Amino acid sequence: MSKTAELDKPVPRFSAPATGGQTIQSSALKGRHVVLYFYPKDSTPGCTTEGGDFRDLYDAFQQADCEIFGISKDGMKSHENFKNKQGFPFELISDEDETLCRLFDVIKLKKMYGREFEGIERSTFLIDASGTLRQEWRKVKVKGHAEAVLDAVQALSAS
Repeated sequence: MSKTAELDKPVPRFSAPATGGQTIQSSALKGRHVVLYFYPKDSTPGCTTEGGDFRDLYDAFQQADCEIFGISKDGMKSHENFKNKQGFPFELISDEDETLCRLFDVIKLKKMYGREFEGIERSTFLIDASGTLRQEWRKVKVKGHAEAVLDAVQALSAS
């Protein structure tokens, strides 16, 4: 199996710490669709908006038998505060060691204020109920993104 997730192939197994004292195991997610959305940083404007959009559509995702997880490199304390403040009904995964970021190839060279650094490129992945990566969105623009992901989940559920 490859070291990175590839479209139309089973996602390599993973285990990661999440809010609520949970450990998310990829093997335990089979049987439901899963949305993994990677975002740069807790409590920043774009990430707050994106998380809020997924929160606001959460019931529709649940009706399509889909679970959502937000992922960033922030630590668990930051995640718990962000989740509680924003009222997210889904868990946030802490990927401080970049294991999932590398698995899904979302660490990219970024530039800000003339400085180059590695960071998370806003990306979303849709995994079907059998554990196969069905769709990916890279270089995500927040506006309308959660709706586009929901449309893809509903189409997958209908097929």
